[in-house]
Amino acid sequence: MDDVVFWSAHDRDDAGRLGTRFRVFPQPPFIPGYERPEVVWISSPLGTVGPGPSDHRLYVVDPMVQKAPYDYPYLPPFTGDLRPPVLPGPDGHFDHLEAGTREFASAHVFACVRRVLDICESYLGREIPWFFAPVYDRLEIVPHLHWNNAQSGFGFLEMGEDDSMGEPFPFALNFDAIAHETGHLVLFGMLGLPDVGEPGPDFLAYHETVSDCLALIALLHFDTAADRILRRSRGNLLIENELDYLAELSDEKSVRTASHSLRMSDVGFQLHDRSKPFTGAVFDSLVEIYHLLLVERGVAHLDTRLFSELRHDVSHEELEREVAITAEEYEWRHFAAKSALVDARDMIGEVLMSSWALIDPVGFTLREGAEAFLIAVQSSRARHFADRIHENFAWRELI
Repeated sequence: MDDVVFWSAHDRDDAGRLGTRFRVFPQPPFIPGYERPEVVWISSPLGTVGPGPSDHRLYVVDPMVQKAPYDYPYLPPFTGDLRPPVLPGPDGHFDHLEAGTREFASAHVFACVRRVLDICESYLGREIPWFFAPVYDRLEIVPHLHWNNAQSGFGFLEMGEDDSMGEPFPFALNFDAIAHETGHLVLFGMLGLPDVGEPGPDFLAYHETVSDCLALIALLHFDTAADRILRRSRGNLLIENELDYLAELSDEKSVRTASHSLRMSDVGFQLHDRSKPFTGAVFDSLVEIYHLLLVERGVAHLDTRLFSELRHDVSHEELEREVAITAEEYEWRHFAAKSALVDARDMIGEVLMSSWALIDPVGFTLREGAEAFLIAVQSSRARHFADRIHENFAWRELI
């Protein structure tokens, strides 16, 4: 007799509470290993994501005309003719859409924004307000612009195209780019704008570093990405690997790198350059916590606490010895390594976001941001690694 499966109303309620399914590329599909999108759940309960897609906080519009990027005083809502909204499948989910279609790209950018919001709100334990409320209660997303850029601002997020490879590729399919722009909205929602005067260069640079760090943390919430990064590096994130790269445009080129040796004395006041030492300090701390967890759990042997300056004191030969194992040998360690990476990811995410409560945007300096980060470490799960995190920020000349 065949097994009989009983599906109750409670089961259906539980399924609805899981959220709504979409498919998302963790990295652009031209990056080897990321050719297929990954199924993700966003927190919006089943049935609450309507045509567009849209929910109570976000909505997508796809103009029929060649829309210019928003620029003050021209702001949402877009009032021109629109293409038909993307519809959910019969089951209420959006994972039926075919990759490569305009409809898929619209649903993709919606899901990416919502996923980053979900991740940040889960670390904070509460909803992140829009900084543009009460003027607008929802964020307008424009996924298709003939424009070589992407931006977020007062009530909007819009994605253009990358033309660096000869053929335009939509930023709407680039999770890093979407996560970065969403990061600006998250931080504005948490810190607001300075009440007096224009934001200073350090406040704007901090926005860039936070947006980069949030994109990196969000990337590590994809199983596809975590598995691929670890297997390709055989668990050694001290060597060059794809976690280093932010907003990848091709397999060889990226907008920014997280792994570098820049200190504050090496950069000027251009906001992207000025953000790099802070991003580097956070990245180094994440990687070092990961490797220290491996050592503590008996999975690896290279104890980074033996080196006062990790970037200069660890030799290339030592790094090579640490990965002198075959791919088959690494597989015995993979899930232990992945567990350590997830723990390191969450420690850094929790510290970064809890530090925002200690920051005043008025007269803000990157040193104050670093000090807030280090104070937040002391009351977090990462406090066991506080001395190493302090060293990483000190080496970057941030404290």
